[in-house]
Amino acid sequence: MDYLKKHKKWTSLLLFTAICYNLYFIYLLRDQHVQKLLYLDLLLFVTLCCLLGADAMRHYYWLKKKQTLLSSPHVICRELQAGENLDVAYHDTAILEEQLRRQSDAEYNLQDYIARWFHEVKIPLSACLLMNEKITDVSLRTSQKEQLEKIRQQLNSALLGCKVQSRLSDIQIRAVSLDSCVKTSIHNNQYFLIQKQFEIHLSAQSHQIYTDPSWFTYVLDQLIQNAIKYAGSHPVLDIQSMEDAAEIRLIVTDNGEGIPECDIRRIFERGYTGSSHHNGKYKSTGMGLYMAAQILEKLGHEITVESTYGSFTRFTIHINKHLPDPDAYFGSSLQKM
Repeated sequence: MDYLKKHKKWTSLLLFTAICYNLYFIYLLRDQHVQKLLYLDLLLFVTLCCLLGADAMRHYYWLKKKQTLLSSPHVICRELQAGENLDVAYHDTAILEEQLRRQSDAEYNLQDYIARWFHEVKIPLSACLLMNEKITDVSLRTSQKEQLEKIRQQLNSALLGCKVQSRLSDIQIRAVSLDSCVKTSIHNNQYFLIQKQFEIHLSAQSHQIYTDPSWFTYVLDQLIQNAIKYAGSHPVLDIQSMEDAAEIRLIVTDNGEGIPECDIRRIFERGYTGSSHHNGKYKSTGMGLYMAAQILEKLGHEITVESTYGSFTRFTIHINKHLPDPDAYFGSSLQKM
């Protein structure tokens, strides 16, 4: 039906032409036999049906191919050489590609500026931490250092978060020891772990994994910081590893506040802060776990969670034992040590 509507002008013209020559034969050439006219009409009708049928079949297969290509994540105009307005599609594609290039350049420059700004801010922050040690008032020194440590954590998180939000970010995959990443993350958060008087159980073995150590450590930082933020009166942090034929699992468990059942499916969503809002006790952006999940996806790992509200939270990072495919990363480099 759509095909006939599309060609209704040509169909109407052909029908009008047929009526005209039929009237011509009937009224102006009366000595001609009607059978000859009917034979000519039949011959032209069959020929026209064959031509329209062949064109309709070609149009049908073209539409079928287009519907298949529309589900593709790639540019498809170059695949539809028989399509109409292909020159318009090429023109618009070139314009959009140029706009995307300019936008990517602008975002890259902004990211570079922000990264340099973060590094510059770390210098006066380190100086403040050194000056803090000279404060004689213990209460003032402790409270000030807590805030400075929070600033340092936020700077580190923002710096790596800025990179992971960009598709231009560089992933350095190499063989590293799993327990070294865990110990680095524990060291990064030692001030608050000591302050909260955490009991720490470490049984992560020296598994060799293929990952980016700085990004993987950032994920562990997020999990440990969550445990610190929602710790109970006698906090315990348990980090262990397990291995089977297919994967290595790093399991991070705490006995803190836990996650309500209604929230557990959404904690990795961007900006999701939970339904309880922790009674206003904590300020959450809903970005920490989202960023962790995004990073692990880029690294080829996976994270799952289980929790009982008021009892415990357990995060499990699933790490493939085999070397990742370098073609799976956009703008990444793979180094095997």
